[in-house]
Amino acid sequence: MERVIIIVCSVIAAVIIILTVTLSAPKCDAKVAYTTLDAMGRKPELKSSLLPTMLISIGLIESIPIIATVIAIVLVIANPYFGQ
Repeated sequence: MERVIIIVCSVIAAVIIILTVTLSAPKCDAKVAYTTLDAMGRKPELKSSLLPTMLISIGLIESIPIIATVIAIVLVIANPYFGQ
């Protein structure tokens, strides 16, 4: 019975991790893009320095869901109670 509870909790935790990350990453991407485009609209001469920074920031933000998905998969698959 304890094994079943641990497995269910692991699966629920994995689902919560994946849902949280997949819902928050696009919002963060949009906020970075909005802020950068707003700054470019105010000072167009800074475009050459703001655009690469924005792209790097969005790339770093997009790496977080990948890492979280790997952690969620490991949480479920590498669970010692899962295969027994």
